[in-house]
Amino acid sequence: MKKLLKNLLYLFFLIFINFSHSATYPQKPITMIVPFAPGGGTDSIARDLAKALAESLKQPVVVDNRGGGGGAIGAQMVAKADPDGYTLLFITSTFVTHAATETTPSYDVEKDYAPIAMLGRGPLMVVANKELGLKTIADAIAYAKKSPDGINYCSAGLGSINHLSGELFKQKTNIPMTHIPYKGSGPATLDLLAGRVQIFFATMPTMLQYVETNRVTLLAMTSEKRSPLFPNTPTVIESGIPGFEISTWWGVVAPAGTPASIVQSLNQEIQKAASKDPLKGRLLKEGAQLYQTTPAQMQKLLSNELQQWRSVVKSADMKLQ
Repeated sequence: MKKLLKNLLYLFFLIFINFSHSATYPQKPITMIVPFAPGGGTDSIARDLAKALAESLKQPVVVDNRGGGGGAIGAQMVAKADPDGYTLLFITSTFVTHAATETTPSYDVEKDYAPIAMLGRGPLMVVANKELGLKTIADAIAYAKKSPDGINYCSAGLGSINHLSGELFKQKTNIPMTHIPYKGSGPATLDLLAGRVQIFFATMPTMLQYVETNRVTLLAMTSEKRSPLFPNTPTVIESGIPGFEISTWWGVVAPAGTPASIVQSLNQEIQKAASKDPLKGRLLKEGAQLYQTTPAQMQKLLSNELQQWRSVVKSADMKLQ
């Protein structure tokens, strides 16, 4: 009887603490870690979100850029932070792909974080250097097969969504392809424009302006259906590569152990922010669609994608440290 009473008291204590967090949160500024350098498309989306959250929560939301390690440095910081809702991590699909490639993981996608919310998701653009004269995915495959050195593709770094997308393409087509990693999408784009690399599986925020100004050739989109922004451009699936459907996404997580009441409150506020301008307009302008989830749905998505990319890494026998 005493043990039962003790357990009930402990349960009421946890409920009280959880309610107290919810009733008083937030009482001070919130830090949102962005694990990439400032100035890119991801950083811009994060800053729009931070501004919207600051207005709705009535507390400053400070963006802290902690680039490096393919996003691992920022991710590790948040994993070790106090689970009180005052340190958040802004993530993209690279959060999962990087973890899938590490031989010794620097963070655990499934155990170190409390998923909060997704904002949106969109396809990648398969683009080629304009001087190659390629027009379609079939052209790229033919070029790779007849070239003595095959074809090379660039990425924002080892373990990035660009890297693993290229590896999956290589596995599905069996063409000779060489991966050229860069420290970010910016330098990768510059070398693509200069012709030092040939193909880029690029995010739309990174590449859209160069496609619109005809400085690169858009071969295909990696979505299941054609993009409303480019209705005349086929998908990779339509181009003869079945099962090649890839999207990048944006979301927010907190350290594991963050009170459920805070997680749920932030989920609601993030969904509100993403469903109205300027954030909604930015996402749509960059070819993305709103993609909202519950914390539980987000957890499932992260786990599923982690297994998917680990399978690609295993097939390629990658050993990245």
